[in-house]
Amino acid sequence: MNEVILKVTQEIQERSKKSRAVYLNRMAKAKVQGVNRKGIGCSNIAHAMAPMQEDEKASLSQMQSPNIAIVTAYNDMLSAHEPYKLYPALLKRTLSDAGATSQVAGGVPAMCDGVTQSQPGMELSLFSRDNIAMGTAIALSHNVYDGALYLGACDKIVPGLVIGALSFGHLPGIFVPAGPMPSGISNSEKAKVRQEFAKGDVSEDALLKVESASYHSSGTCTFYGTANSNQMLLEMMGLQLPNSSFVNTNTPLREALTAHSAKTILQMTEFGGSFKPIAEIIDERSFVNAIVGLMATGGSTNHTIHLIAMARAAGIILNWDDFDAISKVTPLLCKMYPNGQADVNHFRDAGGMSVVISQLIDAGLVHEDVETVVGKGLANYVVEPSLKSGNLSFEDGAKISRDKDVVASTKTPFSKEGGLKLLSGNIGRSVIKTSALKEDQLLIEAPALVFESQEELKSAFSRGELEKDFIAVVRYQGPKANGMPELHGLMPSLGVLQDKGFKVAIITDGRMSGASGKVPSAIHISPEAMDGGVIAKIKSGDKIRFDAQNGEITLLIDNEELLSREINTPDLSETRYGFGRELFVSVRQNIGSAEDGATIFDVSGQERA
Repeated sequence: MNEVILKVTQEIQERSKKSRAVYLNRMAKAKVQGVNRKGIGCSNIAHAMAPMQEDEKASLSQMQSPNIAIVTAYNDMLSAHEPYKLYPALLKRTLSDAGATSQVAGGVPAMCDGVTQSQPGMELSLFSRDNIAMGTAIALSHNVYDGALYLGACDKIVPGLVIGALSFGHLPGIFVPAGPMPSGISNSEKAKVRQEFAKGDVSEDALLKVESASYHSSGTCTFYGTANSNQMLLEMMGLQLPNSSFVNTNTPLREALTAHSAKTILQMTEFGGSFKPIAEIIDERSFVNAIVGLMATGGSTNHTIHLIAMARAAGIILNWDDFDAISKVTPLLCKMYPNGQADVNHFRDAGGMSVVISQLIDAGLVHEDVETVVGKGLANYVVEPSLKSGNLSFEDGAKISRDKDVVASTKTPFSKEGGLKLLSGNIGRSVIKTSALKEDQLLIEAPALVFESQEELKSAFSRGELEKDFIAVVRYQGPKANGMPELHGLMPSLGVLQDKGFKVAIITDGRMSGASGKVPSAIHISPEAMDGGVIAKIKSGDKIRFDAQNGEITLLIDNEELLSREINTPDLSETRYGFGRELFVSVRQNIGSAEDGATIFDVSGQERA
């Protein structure tokens, strides 16, 4: 086992000792012998089974078989979640055939960051994660369930479902993916046309045709952003069926895997002979494996926030130093857009998660002896699902890539270090995605241009004021200021300038899309401007050293001058109202920093218990 991975794991275990013990004690108290519903009254049970068929009522009332909750993030606006409309019926039928009952316990919101990108709705995006966690808890609070199936795929939805599931960690649970859409127009071609549109060289009609050729059907978008990083993480954490994440939606194999998820959850209940609640699957090693997977695949920067929040729901304390230490010893094994031309379908065809996990196990970079939904050991995930005469089969998976331009080996990686890095200096601490950057982009020393909104930067670009080397400082974009929206809409403009030969970078307390990476971006700056962070004191013209190679972001001014500067908070009223933003005032007031997971949930509450 790699010494650094072991050391990081031990440090996490030590700092989490108190809160983890409280969490596990709570989960132990919540467990019951037999079915959960036997502890509630007849009136309660009558309400719970009122709409069910007579045979289901008989089964439910006899207390001799499990009742499974289905928590769904279905809507038919979000392409990745549209397939879920058929899942409850399939899951219910499969469970019924096995002698169990099931109910759709609740639905949770699922917003599309692609639709809300650069729009006011994006300011609700991060907040939706904790809303989903609470919605999951409300769904499960009826306490008539003996296990749960979680239907969600995209950006905030999976982290929210995981947080909610961990709050009911005494129940077994499995996450059920929907799969990606088939490949459309290449992601690089899409990005090229976006830049051409930003320059005014193509029309809106031409841009819409290209976008529609990329996002063209049901299923997860095919680039390797946050949604597909979610799917990778769920396998690394043993919460999803092996190598199942990237099987295309609406295919016979996808349907068979969905049904198999239902069969597997039954085996995990007390009636299945292998009782495995989520609290006994997930531990500190699970989260270390997740971080290793994130680094090895060049996954989304959003998970430097989400994984911290998810871990805290289980009493586990992660920090950015853990991510940085793991990144330094984890080789980059994958080239998927935005750090390559391939998409997740090409990744799957190259062997997918089977190859990645096999390589990481052989290199001693992951904890193999973890519990999973399919048994003890991460080696259970070095398999490949297929249909044989109509029956689902898991056979030995690829251990060596079928396409070394997409998935490499630990001996010949695309980079010796992972795809994410910690930056620190007198401006604060932040993270950067380095996997898509070129060598000459790793060090930039240039004057700052300060913007209080992304619209200001776009307007300056349109006026032709940015034809020079500069570091854009886009501030008051943190969780407490306006909900920490993604600023992916800035990438076409900055990409145009970069392609013209200008050295450009961005420093922000906001986020970037999981698909970003071409422009050097120091994101999630903590402390944020709204908390009085140094980013709020930067002036246009100040020199900044942006050194991704050595992990440094430094404002090159005299310390006395910096201390003497006052902070003038801009008028943020425009981000307080409209599009539902007024409903989230209390969230903005109580949310934690990006480095603490940007969550309203307080782990110290567990420590006080």
